[in-house]
Amino acid sequence: MSKQIKTNVMRILDRAKIDYEVFEYPHGNEAVEGSEVAALMGQNPDEVFKTLVARGKSGAYYVFDIPVNSTLDLKKAAKAAGEKSIEMTRVKDLKKICGYERGNVSPLGMRGSFVTVFNDSALCFDRIYISGGKIGTQVKLSPVDVIGYPNAVTGDVVQNN
Repeated sequence: MSKQIKTNVMRILDRAKIDYEVFEYPHGNEAVEGSEVAALMGQNPDEVFKTLVARGKSGAYYVFDIPVNSTLDLKKAAKAAGEKSIEMTRVKDLKKICGYERGNVSPLGMRGSFVTVFNDSALCFDRIYISGGKIGTQVKLSPVDVIGYPNAVTGDVVQNN
């Protein structure tokens, strides 16, 4: 049995003494859409969260964690961030802004310190899944723990269906 290589996300969780489980899924070397990640892991997509990075009119960056089958509502996101408007960050800019590339963005271990907003639906579950910091890896943990660690807030930031 090979020893699992820990990501920065796992090391952060270990240092903070936050309990988590690691799940891996097949991926090749490319990013996998969030809904496909949930399907590959056999998990409820409402419990699997994707991390998005956006920029406010002020120039500040914000992080939003929403269920993989949801779409970020830019007006609600701007309100939650206290901005007049907000726009999604270009994929090619992710690495220089937060240190992650598309497909492995996690709310933990970012290059900078950003206001982070979890959709309030996260609190409906005992455990949620977030990126483990590399493509093919997810961590399952308490939403209360992960929201509390980066001092995130919660809010309704997704489009209503």
